Amino acid sequence: MMQSNSHRWTRVLALAVLLVAAGARAQDAPPAAQPTPRAAKRAKSPKKAAVTALEPVLEPKAIDLLKAASARLAAARSMRFTAVVSYENPSLLGPPLVYTTKSEVTMQRPDKLLVVTSGDGPASEFYYDGKTMMAFAPAENLVAVADAPPTIDAALKAAYDSAAIYFPFSDVIVADPYQDIAPGLKRAFYIGQSQVVGGTTTDMVAYADDGVFVQIWIGAEDKLPRRLRAIYRHDPAQLRHQMDLSDWQLDLAVPADAFGSSRAQGANRIGFARPDPMPPPKAKAGAKGKAPAKGKASKQQ
Repeated sequence: MMQSNSHRWTRVLALAVLLVAAGARAQDAPPAAQPTPRAAKRAKSPKKAAVTALEPVLEPKAIDLLKAASARLAAARSMRFTAVVSYENPSLLGPPLVYTTKSEVTMQRPDKLLVVTSGDGPASEFYYDGKTMMAFAPAENLVAVADAPPTIDAALKAAYDSAAIYFPFSDVIVADPYQDIAPGLKRAFYIGQSQVVGGTTTDMVAYADDGVFVQIWIGAEDKLPRRLRAIYRHDPAQLRHQMDLSDWQLDLAVPADAFGSSRAQGANRIGFARPDPMPPPKAKAGAKGKAPAKGKASKQQ
């Protein structure tokens, strides 16, 4: 339970008094014996050893498991699964808050994708049929439609580049998941088995590149990923991101009309663009700070 402000400040003041008193006693006390140079050298050596950088190591067993999971996913002509993603965001109090989304994903290679997302935030639906992609907000009845490239990989990139649409499970549905992580891979090692994730026995592997550290739980029998947990290495807050994958169905028959929506088609149209506002263009000031003369447009980058 949280304490009242008066109780909290009373404890802070009491602690301050104790610290002042301790400081006064320390000043009155005789100086401690100084360590000899040899003793000081011995005391520093463990610290030096602790910061020694680890050499890049890719354990064969870890790489084999990552490749096996990739091969299983890449071989599927169609798939359906549920992705529950929890991610931390800083709070005003310091400790992070956790938000969660749930996505029902259906895909068919090479050019069909459906993502229906709910959770701690606005619901959304994403449709891609090999020719167009639609991002639909059902509560607001708004839809953004754009031409799309002919493969899932290219469509994922186009959606991110043009409208900042990103799916945490992208690495699961691309044509070759292992090749998405292999180029920058610096470390990979096998941890052991778990009996409690995904309702089955899983093999745990950790891998890292210069940007992210990931722990993945892979089904020991079916080689399907059940959980991924990531920390971005350059994030000063070391916020954690976790994705649980379940309800796997591979090589299922998907109805042809699953990757479109008449309701989305009839919604109010908005631009297929990034949601973050762009900074206003900088107008060049004329002489003595005056605005440019009428009809002379300022240069924009």
